Amino acid sequence: MEKCREKREWGEKVSRLGGKVRIEKGLTDKVAPGWKEKKVQGEEKARGEGKASGEKRSQGKERVSKGDGRGFRRGRGEGQDREEQLSKDQGKGRVDKERVEELGWVEEQGRNKAGKQREEQTPGEKKGRGQGKGRGVGKVWAEDPEKGEARYRTRYQGSSHVARCPAMYPAGPAWPKLRVLRAMWALLAVLLAPGRLWAKEDIQECIWHVVLIKFEAVGEEGRSDRFFDLEPLETLDSVFSLLVDAPTDQNEKYLGFPYYLKINYSCGGESSEAQVRKGHLTGLKPLVLVTFQSPVNFHRWKIEQLQIQMEGAPFRSKAEQCNAEEVCAMSWYTPMPIKNGSVVMYVDVSSNGLGPFIQNKRFHVNINGFLQKQQDNTLQFTVGNEIFNLIPRYFINVPSRPLWHTVDQTPVLILGGIPDEKSVLLTDTSFTDFFLVELNIDSCWVGSFYCPQASFTATIYDAIATESTLFIRQNQLVYYFTGTYVTLHESNQGSGSWVRVLANECIKKLCPVYAHSNGSEYVMALTTGKREGYVHFGTITDGRVSFELLPRQRSVCEGLQVMNCSIIWAVFIAGDYNLLLLVQMEDPTTRKYFQVVSYDLVGNHLAILYTIPEFIPDARGLEFLMLLGTETHTTFLMVPKGMFYNQYSNLLYIWGNFLLQSYNYENFIYLADFPKEQSIKYLVNSFRGDMAIVTETEEIWYLLEGSYRMYKLFPSRGWEVHINLQVMHQSSVYTPNETMVTLFYEDTKLYQLVYLMKNQQGQLVKRHVPVEQLLMYQQLSNHYFFERQGSHLTLSFTNFCPFSVMRLRDLPNPQVYSRQERYQARPPRVVEPSGFHSENSLAVYQGLVYYLLCLHSEHHKVDAWRGPGLVRGGPYADPVHDSTWRWSNKKQDQDYYFYLASNSQSPGNVYIDMASYEKIYDLKADYELPERIFLDKGTSYVFSVFLRVGGQSLEFTPERVLTSEELKSTVDLGVVLADPGCIEAVVRQKFLINRNSVLFRVTLSDKRSCFDQGLSGHHLLETSMLLKVAGAVGHCFQNTHQGPRMQGNLMVPVLIGCPPGKRLAFDITYTLQYNRLQNKHYFDCVRVDPEMPCFLFRDVFYPFFLIQDLVTGDSGSFQGSYVLKVVGGGPTLDTIREYSEEEIYRFNSPLDKTHSLIWTTKNTTTTKDSAFNIMSHQSLGIEWLCLENSPCYDTIPHTIFAPEFFFKVLVSNRGVDKSTYCDYQLIFLLHIHGLPLSAKRAFFILMVSSSVFIGLVTLYIVFCLLLPVMVKAWNSLRWKINNIIMSESYYTYTSPSRNCSGTSETRSTVSSRVGSSDSSKVAEANQRAPEQTWKKKPLVT
Repeated sequence: MEKCREKREWGEKVSRLGGKVRIEKGLTDKVAPGWKEKKVQGEEKARGEGKASGEKRSQGKERVSKGDGRGFRRGRGEGQDREEQLSKDQGKGRVDKERVEELGWVEEQGRNKAGKQREEQTPGEKKGRGQGKGRGVGKVWAEDPEKGEARYRTRYQGSSHVARCPAMYPAGPAWPKLRVLRAMWALLAVLLAPGRLWAKEDIQECIWHVVLIKFEAVGEEGRSDRFFDLEPLETLDSVFSLLVDAPTDQNEKYLGFPYYLKINYSCGGESSEAQVRKGHLTGLKPLVLVTFQSPVNFHRWKIEQLQIQMEGAPFRSKAEQCNAEEVCAMSWYTPMPIKNGSVVMYVDVSSNGLGPFIQNKRFHVNINGFLQKQQDNTLQFTVGNEIFNLIPRYFINVPSRPLWHTVDQTPVLILGGIPDEKSVLLTDTSFTDFFLVELNIDSCWVGSFYCPQASFTATIYDAIATESTLFIRQNQLVYYFTGTYVTLHESNQGSGSWVRVLANECIKKLCPVYAHSNGSEYVMALTTGKREGYVHFGTITDGRVSFELLPRQRSVCEGLQVMNCSIIWAVFIAGDYNLLLLVQMEDPTTRKYFQVVSYDLVGNHLAILYTIPEFIPDARGLEFLMLLGTETHTTFLMVPKGMFYNQYSNLLYIWGNFLLQSYNYENFIYLADFPKEQSIKYLVNSFRGDMAIVTETEEIWYLLEGSYRMYKLFPSRGWEVHINLQVMHQSSVYTPNETMVTLFYEDTKLYQLVYLMKNQQGQLVKRHVPVEQLLMYQQLSNHYFFERQGSHLTLSFTNFCPFSVMRLRDLPNPQVYSRQERYQARPPRVVEPSGFHSENSLAVYQGLVYYLLCLHSEHHKVDAWRGPGLVRGGPYADPVHDSTWRWSNKKQDQDYYFYLASNSQSPGNVYIDMASYEKIYDLKADYELPERIFLDKGTSYVFSVFLRVGGQSLEFTPERVLTSEELKSTVDLGVVLADPGCIEAVVRQKFLINRNSVLFRVTLSDKRSCFDQGLSGHHLLETSMLLKVAGAVGHCFQNTHQGPRMQGNLMVPVLIGCPPGKRLAFDITYTLQYNRLQNKHYFDCVRVDPEMPCFLFRDVFYPFFLIQDLVTGDSGSFQGSYVLKVVGGGPTLDTIREYSEEEIYRFNSPLDKTHSLIWTTKNTTTTKDSAFNIMSHQSLGIEWLCLENSPCYDTIPHTIFAPEFFFKVLVSNRGVDKSTYCDYQLIFLLHIHGLPLSAKRAFFILMVSSSVFIGLVTLYIVFCLLLPVMVKAWNSLRWKINNIIMSESYYTYTSPSRNCSGTSETRSTVSSRVGSSDSSKVAEANQRAPEQTWKKKPLVT
């Protein structure tokens, strides 16, 4: 059908007229296999020799498309019409996007003409992939360039578009109509073939292969590991210690992840090893994008949309025998990162554009918390025992069953329904591979008078998977098992065995809740027997399960005042905290009837919303019917079986042998396309606008939300055509004997899990259901007719698509609205000439990726207790708003590192390029709407939709230009909003007359009315926007290299509230500058901390804050209003304490009368209750008070310097800022020095200081006055002591002899005289000495 993507480029059309080549350039549009293209008119003239003149069509006309170099030849051979296509794709029929012209055929002239045509190609034309030689065919139908489908030339006829295909033998007699009817289906299968089945050489389909392997198993072939080990590796220090001259920190401890991703690819017809070697030698490098799914519990983990893009590092496999010089087998490796809070990860593998063409592929790599390692290092399931034999009776002729789980949050899926076995199918890769596990449950079947049970069986009827917990129901018993997820729970909270809950209850059914909310997941159990009319509402938070019986006061039957009732189904609407119940009423006087009942969990209130009609309405040929109570009914009873609610579109479905839908739960629309003879078994929804329906007879129906037309996919004519084509391709996933096990959506695509029987061998496979392809086949088979042209009939097809090209234009950068953070981490370069990595270089890659994610985590942290000096990325804004800026400081030496690498001197033979590890802020839009749109208060998302009317002519005749009125009547664009009271859309159209096109400018805006304020990423309002082109549903398709894609209907979830990735930070840099400017000075603390500067108490404090966008890297001044409170503090970091609510009020409120204020401001604006001051970036500043009852009053200094105090400050804009939905809360430490002392303490210190000073002065004076007296007394004392000593010496030396008496007396007389003379001299000297000493020293110690 239509390809609605336009590619503007110059296409060259080459034709051969009389042996001459004419080249014409024209501005062309790339369109789909066009039903709106004009027919190539061939002329049948001059059949004999010599009549091939220049004014007539050449017998050997050749046309080549410039986009990919693919074309075909015409007029090859003698006497026959022949056509050869130069480029086809075997199997899928892909072509490059630049292809402009479509393949077709023109009737050949001159049957008996001799001559040989040659092939020419436009100069400078790019050679297309997979060019090969075609096989000469008498009459070959042109095929779709994208999918190899049949192409038909069309022409514009009024308001209809007709494609015509000439008959098989235009030169002969016309076919009878009966023969045409008989051959039509076979012809249609050939026309719609996705590739030329008879081609000799085509582009081979290549696919990526990704397996998970352990860190120590790198290089081993044929190994694949399960994802359950989450402990980081600490063995990288020996590798990083060698990197001395490298941009790494030797003081940092580098860790690694326990797993690698091993990547290679394979193509049909050639061995995998040879293909991988070929790709490596031609420059192929796989690009791996790992997306971490945000956790459910946003109270514990920060909500963020994080991605990391890596590049595969080539590594030679450890082959035992290899005769090649360089490599025999190789693969590419990247680390498999792990992030706290994420257990679901998507791995998208794409090519770098070199080497073979390989389609992008997504893999689900989820953590399996239900495995444990045994003593012999083997893995075993904790939920049961693995069964390795898939017995056919488990699946053949067994009804399919729904796959229930929390959407986008469940790492491990579980599917029951195996007859008479307590076994389930379990997968952690979305059924890419799976396990059959027999559960370890007691199977204690209990039947009693209160629990009626007709029969007992081991079958697991209901199975529901949540983020970390599995639920099952066997008979009337309910069990759950919680897995071991350290990254979620931060502890080992896994169950040791299955836990039976609601032991005394009779449970007849489990109902899933597909969406999580408020940080929890939910499951509902419907009761029977003595508890009939109640619902057990289960809540799962961090693996902890709790159930509550609802309604709380009385049963639904009692609340509705009926004798007998039974709850058939329950739906939980998290946004309204409301429970919708489908209740069957039984009244003795009337028949059974059904009602939709609402139960408000907050107000504990029951209300009847809608009573379902007793009989199915008579739509009288309409697609839908609004149920107003006045319509007529058929004789078929309406038997409802269940309900489904889409939280994005607000659509409620009631299903049974009918299908009702409602936007407000009260007014319902009956969809009449569904046959009343069938009965719906379950629904599956993509939550992106698509829904599939499975009936009790295993029919598959399809519905596009926002429309009322239902399509039968299986069984159908389109399915028959698809099966025939797959059989011709010898597909291995389609067999005549198959049984559908389940149907589910994955990444907006519909998949089947099917059990195939082939050659007495059973196989369980997952295969894609090509919805668009089936609708295309079905449309062709339903809208065709015959026209007579000349002497033969022409098969024609009617195209109902109102446009030929649809494109999205002027798309803004997606990160602002999708909130997707992306890092880039390429592998380090190796010095080895071959370019292959070693185990050490891969270990370095592991450590660098781990370190990069650590920097990201630290940049997101806000830790007020430890301060920004200890925790990077704290409340103080970094000088550079980038998580890698600290590491990037090593870029100043990058030239030196490059010099070492250029001379093969890099340590460890590894060169680390700092530019390879960065955060990407400038992602561009990929010509499609983002996966989801986040809108803050009053923000808008603006884009354009380009629609082109009419096809592109393949002739050189100009296309008829439509008027604006004709364009307006042909195409129209509508926007459907799920919550028009919350968001609004404005569409402006512009007519491009010269291009037969219309440009619609769409503006989606928030209306500032449906959300209060919330934390970043918390409690977002979920709604959606649906773009619809009138008349396009089910009729318009775009062919892409991945197959056809439906156009004209785009549904995008919209989340209203505070977007993830925004935070408030203290702008310390500008605060310092402004305070220095206003106060004319700045005094820092004596002990300077560069990351937490001090502020002087007596200075006015002017705080400023930043709004940091962690996704886009933007950082701007916070212009809103806020409330500032001091919520804690202490004189030192170790003595900081939290204040109570009463203390916070006293310390911060201007109404305080207890003299407890810590600060004040001159601003007069306060909150509504005047309790707190309202601040802004224009405030007059803060004056510190520290009154007598405040904690900072009378702070005792611990040193000789002025007292200091650390204030723990809370800044919040909740309730005072009307500019955003974000509830910004920031807690940071503020260091204040120079605090004054209290008056009493100051007076006491003054008195003590004065007393000490006066005492010292007095002592000094007294000492100075008494010193001479004391010296004189001391000298006198010493003189007396000397005299006593001398006198004793005299008596000691006196002789008793008379003979010597005279002499002695004489000597003693002389000595006494001499002694007296000396004594008098010493006394005089002692009297002079004090005077001299006093003159020299004022104080003697």
